Amino acid sequence: MTGWIGISLGDITGIGPEVTLKALALEAQADRTRYLLIGDAQHLRRLNEQFGLKLPLQTYSGRDEPGRFFLCQPLPDPLPADLMEGSPAAARAAVAWVRDGAERCLREELDALVTAPVNKEAIVRSGQAFVGQTEMLSQLAGTDRTAMMLLGQDDRGRWLRVALATTHLPLKFVSDQLTQGKIEMVIELTVQACRDLGLPRACVAVCGLNPHAGEGGEMGTEEQTIIGPAVKAARQRQMNVVGPLSADALFYHAFKGDYDAVVAMYHDQGLVPLKMIGFDTGVNWTLGLPFIRTSPDHGTAYDIAGQGKANPSSMQAAIRLAKQLARNK
Repeated sequence: MTGWIGISLGDITGIGPEVTLKALALEAQADRTRYLLIGDAQHLRRLNEQFGLKLPLQTYSGRDEPGRFFLCQPLPDPLPADLMEGSPAAARAAVAWVRDGAERCLREELDALVTAPVNKEAIVRSGQAFVGQTEMLSQLAGTDRTAMMLLGQDDRGRWLRVALATTHLPLKFVSDQLTQGKIEMVIELTVQACRDLGLPRACVAVCGLNPHAGEGGEMGTEEQTIIGPAVKAARQRQMNVVGPLSADALFYHAFKGDYDAVVAMYHDQGLVPLKMIGFDTGVNWTLGLPFIRTSPDHGTAYDIAGQGKANPSSMQAAIRLAKQLARNK
């Protein structure tokens, strides 16, 4: 049976629609996957023509209709063609499109959802309470047992897979937000993610928070009081997990393939090495949702939107991961 991948187009004053179309053009011959593009149909048709991509875009009327690239416009009116970057109308529409895609996944109309970039600042300015797409999707799905994993590979096919114990926090708040239960949950989700990717070893390494993993308590005690007990509890549940280890050396060994995935304690600890090796190929995968959700690991890039300059590699990688996970499910 041919699968269905939904793609919410994100902020249309950014590069989301452009990278979506370019990525689909590159993936078109890979298989017979069907795509539902959730957003502003007129804008997407204009870009399809502007960039000469010639994707056969059709208006969606039901799953049984023949074709592969379908447009769905959840809002009653099209957006104006001349919106300024970060427009409140574009921001509100982007949130509505993500919600529509998630609801379709929960109704099992889609096998996975890929979300194009939105701009948090623009969404908040538009009058909506918003922390991030991950948090929004978790709320829609009725779960708080989720985590963010970023995946990327270098030009030789060497991977890093990094799950985050905390995400978008000021550094001074990280220690207060770390709990043994939260770290155990992220370890569990990361082990399951390895299995979903077909990595039977499912070997996970856990970073310490402090330099040199605290040096036995001389440079901080979180490793002894929070992180170490979480790792021990996971090992007692037969998970293949080690740590806490000093992050400066850990990522070298993970990149060599000694571990399948890493659990990092905070955003930049995990994402700096990931983006060093896979800046153009990074993918954001939300672990723990009752449906598959991936996203390119970049923002709206307002400064190059609509100019044909945007690199679709990360969006293509996000689509490929969504298809892989849907096949394995």
